[in-house]
Amino acid sequence: MRFKSLKTKLLLPVSALVIGSGLLISMLVSQRYSKSLLDTMAAQAENEAHAVALEATDKILINDLVALHTMLRNNMRSHPSIAYLFVQRDAQVLAHTFSKAVPVGLLKANIVTPGESIHFQRIASRSGEYYLDIAWPIFDGKAGVLRLGFSDTRYRQQMTGLWLRMSAVTLGILLLALGGTLLFVRRITRPLGALAQATEKIDKGELGIRVNVPGHDEVGKLAASFNHMVARMEEYTRRLEEQTMELERAHSQTRTFCGIVQEVGALRSLNEIGFFLIKTLEGILKCGHMVLLFFDSDRNVLFAVSPDSMSPLKEPETIQKAATVLEGLTKVTFTEKMALTPPLVPKSFQEADRQAIVPLEHENQLFGALVIACPGECQCDLGEVDTIRLMLENAAGVIKRAISQEQEVLNLRTRMETSAEFSGIIGRDPKMHDIYRLIEDIAPTDASVLIEGESGTGKELVARAIHEQGLRKTKPFIIINCSAYPATLLESELFGHEKGAFTGAIRQKAGRFELAHGGTVFLDEVGEIPPSAQIKLLRVLQDQKFERLGGEKTLEVDVRILAATNKDLLEEVKNGDFREDLFYRLKVIPIHLPPLKQRQNDIPLLARHFLQRFALDQKKKIQDISSDAMRLLLDYPWPGNVRELENTIEHATVLAKDERLEASDFPNTLRSSDGYEISFGQSNLAEHEKGLLVNVLEECGWNKKEAARRLGISRNTLYGKIKRHLINKPTTH
Repeated sequence: MRFKSLKTKLLLPVSALVIGSGLLISMLVSQRYSKSLLDTMAAQAENEAHAVALEATDKILINDLVALHTMLRNNMRSHPSIAYLFVQRDAQVLAHTFSKAVPVGLLKANIVTPGESIHFQRIASRSGEYYLDIAWPIFDGKAGVLRLGFSDTRYRQQMTGLWLRMSAVTLGILLLALGGTLLFVRRITRPLGALAQATEKIDKGELGIRVNVPGHDEVGKLAASFNHMVARMEEYTRRLEEQTMELERAHSQTRTFCGIVQEVGALRSLNEIGFFLIKTLEGILKCGHMVLLFFDSDRNVLFAVSPDSMSPLKEPETIQKAATVLEGLTKVTFTEKMALTPPLVPKSFQEADRQAIVPLEHENQLFGALVIACPGECQCDLGEVDTIRLMLENAAGVIKRAISQEQEVLNLRTRMETSAEFSGIIGRDPKMHDIYRLIEDIAPTDASVLIEGESGTGKELVARAIHEQGLRKTKPFIIINCSAYPATLLESELFGHEKGAFTGAIRQKAGRFELAHGGTVFLDEVGEIPPSAQIKLLRVLQDQKFERLGGEKTLEVDVRILAATNKDLLEEVKNGDFREDLFYRLKVIPIHLPPLKQRQNDIPLLARHFLQRFALDQKKKIQDISSDAMRLLLDYPWPGNVRELENTIEHATVLAKDERLEASDFPNTLRSSDGYEISFGQSNLAEHEKGLLVNVLEECGWNKKEAARRLGISRNTLYGKIKRHLINKPTTH
């Protein structure tokens, strides 16, 4: 009857409701927890599959199947939940963990469709066990598919035991306090729901998820473990992305630098390689102020390659300075001061605040450096600069080959310049080589030689070369400028005179022929000899005999006679101004020297020869002639020939301020002036010469000595030209 009481009626329905509710809640909680555990199992299985796939990638790519098989075995042993592992590629099993063969039905139980990155499949064995089968494409499927079977037996056992325990605990707690049961259920379900939601979001790729569950109970620890796991997944993913980006960047750099090295290898000359490297490096470093320095094998030459030129530096002091700065540097070095100064670097480097020096080594030996001028706003990436250093050192073999070739070219050029000199005569024009061979043929003989050519072409040098190449080279070489003496004194100068032979002859004097006994007499400007002296000269040529002026004793001499003239002696013979018999006696061997304008290829050679000599005399470090200045020299007709070129180079050397001759250093006579333009036509050649003489005389204030010096001719020649062209100094009023 007690059961009919209100308390009983209330107790029984409430108890039934509470117990039923508790059991129902226990079942619901167990089911959700089971789902969470299964999701956790799936996540763990996915992580294991991911880790095994990453580890298997390298071994499959290098085709190391033994290591792959061992790795699969080890992973299966270290993870009890893994029931099997195998790798399948192109319908072929590369490695597996089964004791025998892979079951045929298992191969087709889970197939990855095209475009799918991973595929899950629940399968059951004949023994009634259930597995979560994961098909994971390795290296986007290019290396095959990893199949991993994850057993859920342990998870099912855990879920069954958990359900029983939770049911008993729930019943006890519900019987004690309905309110406590409700609070407990709410406390349990809320964090589990948060974990489930977080897991779902992570499954969708949202890694920035955290579960906030206060407390230190199991649920709190599970939430903390979950948060820690997510944080580790984020860190792992971030590092993986960074490593991927770094690998991609390194691969891109390697491909770029390999391409650069390949292009450098296709180039031949050092200047081509240097210009290509500087242009390429300017694009990489975004810097336009750099120079490459390369030592030759013996460190006798230092090649400086800038964006616009390449120059070999041969001064020992300059090379030693560069070696002192670079020796001992093993890495990229930034200097606050100008460690390397011109001519090692361009003058524009002096405006920079500091320099970056990149030493270049090959087989542990320094062979050069890359020097970068760093202005105040320059911020070079040290990593890129160091990578460039490695790239240049990888191309060192090609660069050193080009350096060797450039050194051979320099040596060949030096030998060519040396071979272009013959007994003091400079020139490698074919006409000059013909003259060299002729000199070698006639020098050992005593044949008379007539050297013809314009003033300043080097007739005296040819005469001296004949003497020095001949058998009389140890005997005197006497030069007589026939145009320098009046007719009354020329005979005395040539043949001598006795005491009292003429007014002022207070003693006996030996002539030049007597002084040259056994040697050579060079008669310069022989066309100026007066008729009376021509007769005596003819006798000397025929008999080697003569008498002094005012003397009766016949003297004999043993001399070789060389003559030179800038006149057309044959025309003089026709005009009756020169004896025909003397002309043919002098012209036994004729040598005609071409004017400088007919051997333009020799102008650079002669100009550099004179520059080297005058720079040494003036104690100036002038190394070369600019392209504009050289073009000016090549375009000028040089009426004064080699002598005028020599004086012009001396003029420019004195005025030069830089380390090379510029066009502004040369006289104005090399350019057209006052509306007068240079012309090479035969019809206006005389007018050109007259105009040039007038211009130079006016520039010198009609100082004939200075005008002759500028023109590179003697004063007597200048007087003759003034007389021939009827040039008169204008009168002033």
